[in-house]
Amino acid sequence: LSPGKFGTGILSYFSFLRFLVLLNFIIFLLMFGLIILPIIIVSHSSANMTFVQQYGSECTDYPSSVRRGLVLFHQYIIDLLSGTGFLEQTYLFYGYYNVDLVRFSRFTYNVPLAYLLATFAYLFLSLVWIVKRSVAGFKQNLVQDEDRFQSFCNKIFSGWDFCITDENAAKLKRSSLLYELRTDLEEERIKQKIADRTFKERCRIYLIRLVLNLFVVTILAGCFYCIYRATIYSQERQTLKLQTNFILDLIVEYLPSIVITLGNFITPLMFDVIIQFEDYSPAFEIRFTLMRCVFMRLASIGVLLFSLWSQITHCETDDTVPCPCGYNHQLYPCWESRVGQEMYKLMIFDFIIISAVTVFVEFPRKLIVTHCDCGLAKWWGQQEFAIPQNVLEIVYGQTICWIGTFYSPLLPAISTIKYFIIFYIKKVTLMKNCRPATRPFRASSSNFFFLAVLLIGLAMACVPVGVSIAQISSSKACGPFVNYTTSWQVLPQVVSELPTGLSEFLYAISSEAFAVSFFVVTCLAMFYFIALAGAHKRVVNQLREQLAMEGRDKRFLIQKLCQAQKRLASRQPRAAPLSSGSSVAQYQYSSQNRNNSGVLLEQPPATSATHA
Repeated sequence: LSPGKFGTGILSYFSFLRFLVLLNFIIFLLMFGLIILPIIIVSHSSANMTFVQQYGSECTDYPSSVRRGLVLFHQYIIDLLSGTGFLEQTYLFYGYYNVDLVRFSRFTYNVPLAYLLATFAYLFLSLVWIVKRSVAGFKQNLVQDEDRFQSFCNKIFSGWDFCITDENAAKLKRSSLLYELRTDLEEERIKQKIADRTFKERCRIYLIRLVLNLFVVTILAGCFYCIYRATIYSQERQTLKLQTNFILDLIVEYLPSIVITLGNFITPLMFDVIIQFEDYSPAFEIRFTLMRCVFMRLASIGVLLFSLWSQITHCETDDTVPCPCGYNHQLYPCWESRVGQEMYKLMIFDFIIISAVTVFVEFPRKLIVTHCDCGLAKWWGQQEFAIPQNVLEIVYGQTICWIGTFYSPLLPAISTIKYFIIFYIKKVTLMKNCRPATRPFRASSSNFFFLAVLLIGLAMACVPVGVSIAQISSSKACGPFVNYTTSWQVLPQVVSELPTGLSEFLYAISSEAFAVSFFVVTCLAMFYFIALAGAHKRVVNQLREQLAMEGRDKRFLIQKLCQAQKRLASRQPRAAPLSSGSSVAQYQYSSQNRNNSGVLLEQPPATSATHA
């Protein structure tokens, strides 16, 4: 990749994508080692596994979804794309892990506990890794001002790498520096324009922004309602199991994914048009548009899950009477696998859309623009590599992976392969189909901002996973938690079986008193570090102001010295030039009459140089 041709923001995007490939691979290893591998070992060894059902046959009935007899070929394609049929009873989904305890020769392996701890582990690992990568950029953004005037000096006087000897490398480095300078100058121009606004112009801009944001909220509400209705309709059709034809069945299976994808495709285009009338700076415009799109994509997943859970927890008899199994067992005998199938379909459909857009839109557009001289080609133009939209695509896919890993333990492996392929798809389309962006994208804070958006996705993923673990009744017909009302109850039961002292200690640190105390201490520590960072920032600003004052003082002294030399030359044209000692004496005089902040208390007398 060439940061000199496409900018360093492109390099940050591909580095971010490579980080997600590695993160998903580590999550896959974690889930495989703690959950899948013990099941594989016990199925091929003499180890004993126990599973005790504690509920009646009504709740434990789980009809097999494997189709027997003559099955049409297109049905296998539907099963492969939707996770139903032969895929439902495999290692891919939650319902296959129907094991409680695995007894080996020397120890007993608690599968439900391992499943729950593996879920907590991959979420915590993701949090720690993302925070570790973003902490450097956070400190830089907190202490340093990236738009200060010194950035121009740093790039011009110290931005060149004098170790470069290759001509092509030198051209790329020069292009990269020019790209960064153009970004800085564009932001400075917008800041100056904002500073020159009158009160009337500011009121007009704020009114326009208010109206446009209300319009954006209306668009989002309409998209969410469409997703809700599409999910309800798709679930009802799948429950009835009406088979008409291949295309219609596939559309019904993927209807929520299709509606979500259409919303994710249309709303960014509308946001790009709307934000042009809001008159923001280029950097803020990119970030604000990205945040709107982030909210749209992540909230659409939340609406999908809410629609599913409204069907799962709704009973056919009466809303006032609780479900006998804790959930709608008749329609969802293994609701965790159904949620895993929806996440699986979202991930597969997202990959299909990214690949299809590259093959059927971007390559033909490149050919039309290159080889066609019609007006459409000139109006359409060559495509730019939009960094915010591409970042949003992979954050959206990663959020799906975080949510779906609890319901489909092999989903991180699919996500790893998906991002690995997307890396090279994006690389090819960047080098072959795209041109450098007309609007520069700053890379100095892009890494931190990408990771901040990813943290939002992680927070969004923790909410549905936590609700399903702690609140929704676990399936009584499949999965490792059939002996528990909720998945969370495995932890109190395991703790109660520990020695008395250790169990009391664990109960104490999980009590409300300890939680409140820990929260207060954490808040105090956070406030301390925020205050310390603010103090460091003030010190840095004072040092900058002092350096600026020193520069102004030196310019003032040089001007006075030049004026004194001119007056001396006019009075004594044949006299010797001013000696260096007089310059030093004048500088010492000005230094003595300067206060602690570096400001001159009084100007040097005009005749001092003459007397000297």
